[in-house]
Order: sequence, then structure tokens, then C-alpha cells
Amino acid sequence: MTAHRPVPPVSERRPRAVRLGGWSLRLAPRALLVGVLLVLTAFAVAVLAISTGEFTVPVPDVLAALLGDGPPVAELIVNKLRAPRVLTGLLVGAAFGLSGAIFQSLTRNPLGSPDFIGFSAGASTGGILVVVAGGSAAQIAVGSMTGCVVTAVLVYLAAFRRGVQGYRLVLVGIGANALLISANNYLLTRANINDAATAGAWLTGSLGGRDWSYVLPLTVALAVLLPACAYVSRPLRMIEMGDDSARAMGIRVEAVRAVAIVAGVLLCGVATAAAGPVAFVALAAPQLARRLTRSPGVTMASSALVGAVLLTAADLAAQRVIAPAQLPVGVLTAAIGGTYLALLLRKDRH
Repeated sequence: MTAHRPVPPVSERRPRAVRLGGWSLRLAPRALLVGVLLVLTAFAVAVLAISTGEFTVPVPDVLAALLGDGPPVAELIVNKLRAPRVLTGLLVGAAFGLSGAIFQSLTRNPLGSPDFIGFSAGASTGGILVVVAGGSAAQIAVGSMTGCVVTAVLVYLAAFRRGVQGYRLVLVGIGANALLISANNYLLTRANINDAATAGAWLTGSLGGRDWSYVLPLTVALAVLLPACAYVSRPLRMIEMGDDSARAMGIRVEAVRAVAIVAGVLLCGVATAAAGPVAFVALAAPQLARRLTRSPGVTMASSALVGAVLLTAADLAAQRVIAPAQLPVGVLTAAIGGTYLALLLRKDRH
């Protein structure tokens, strides 16, 4: 009598291949289920954030206002005040989540995040320089983006030695991060009190006052960069097994790494330009997504969705914790991220 093989749980089943014409699409059931649940969670958090506040808008009126058919007061509150902030939070969180996923995959290190390898600090330096010079909000965004890109180029060149290995990128990035933080502190001490206060508020990270002028550039940037992320997603999974193994499977390692770094830097830059250097979202989102999906590696789509949910939920909490006063969202994400980092390090000790 032959024993029946036990049916493996969903998390251990192999991804299924679905053919669409000449294309083959690999689907992991658990990852797909988690993705759907994250989309529903993001929608629920967004509606809750839009409907609650000093003036409560019923959920049916929120949905009607979003469709352009709500009461005049609801349309004013929803479309002019709250919806742009919530959409900015979703897009910024997704951008940080994707950026963190790319760099954690490249470095093969859960600490390989823009927060730790200098890119966020470089964006902060660019933003502070513009604030001290008396620039406008648009100029601060441009300065932040420029600082992020320049820092990434310098870190990449310093880490390059017949290619860029993950550990060198992390080590050089940590050094650059320390130098840039010191430079940022020096700039704040040399600025006048008003500029220093403005720069300090921006450095914390906030979604306050965000309108539709922030949503459109973020949407365009993500529309351009998402295909690049999709293009490098599978090759990066191969590179995680080692450069030699990836080359043996026909992966152009340095070309893929260069495209991934450019996409990750630009995602970090546009997110920081829109909301400031919000801490720990890029660090925590990919690892939380990995644990939810039980994936052996970092997953792009789930990381973006977790980042969107995490930042939007943190902003909602920041508005309600000590209402009617509001906290910058960076305060909440730093508290969440610091707790997560402590738990991560504690787990690695055992």
C-alpha cells in the first residue's frame, strides 16, 4: 500500500505559469493573494483618511465626491484638501518601497536601503542648500532630486572596482551617509533661525499641504520608472544568487545593475522631493513584504504596496494621535522603523 504524498501548503507551492499568447506569466498564489489584500487595505486606509477629520464626510459622500457627483461641501473637502494628500502619500510610499526593494536586492542586505547608503542624506543636503538660499517649494524639490542623483553617482564611482559588489556599495554608502549628515548639521547651524526651522520641518518628512501639483509629477515618474523596475525584477533575483551564477544564465550583470541603480535613485529622489526624507519606509517595506509573501527574495510589487499602506497609515495616525495638533509623518515612520530595526537585529542574534 503506497502512502499518499502530503499536499504542500500554499506558501511552499511553486509559482504557476500562465500562457498569454506568446508570453508566459508566473503567478505565486500567496503573493497574488497578499497583493490583492494590500490593495484593499490601501483603499480602506485612503477612504478612512479622507472621510475623517475635524469635519467628517460620510463614506458614500467621499466616493461620490471622488467621482465628481458629491455634495459641494464634500467635494471641496475631499477633492481640494484631503484626496491630494492621501494620493501623494500612496505614491511616495510606493516609490520608497520600490527603491528600498531595489537596493536591498542589489546589496543582498536588509540594511541596503537609501536611508543607510547615503541617498536620502544626499537628497536632504540638496534640499537644505535650497532652503538656506531662500528657494521656493519647487526649487527645494529640484535641489533634493539633484542632491540624491549627485550622491548616487559619487557613491557608485567610489564603490566601482571591476564592477560594483553589494558589500562595497553598502560600506561606501554608509561612509557617505555619515559625511552628509555631518554636512547637513553644519548647514543648519549656519542658517538663520527661520531657515533652520523650515529646513528642520522638511527634514522630518511631512505630507501636510500637499495638493494636486505634487500628484502629477509623482504619477508621471512612477509611470516611467515602473517598466524599468519590472524589467530588472527577474534578473535581480538571479543576481542575488551571485554574479557568476547570473552570468552563467545569460544575465548582463553590470547592465542590469546600472539600470536598477538609476531606477532606485530616481524613485528615492522623487519621493524625497515630494515629502522630504521620510525615514525607514524604504527599509521596512521590502522586508515586511517578503515576510507577508514568504518569498525567498525581495519582491517589487509587494514592496511598493506595503510602502504605500505603511506611509498612508502612518500619516493618518500622525493626524489623529494628538488631534487637533498634527505630527509630521516622519515622526511616526521613524518610531515604527526604529522598532522594526531593533526586532530585526534581535532576530539575527538568535
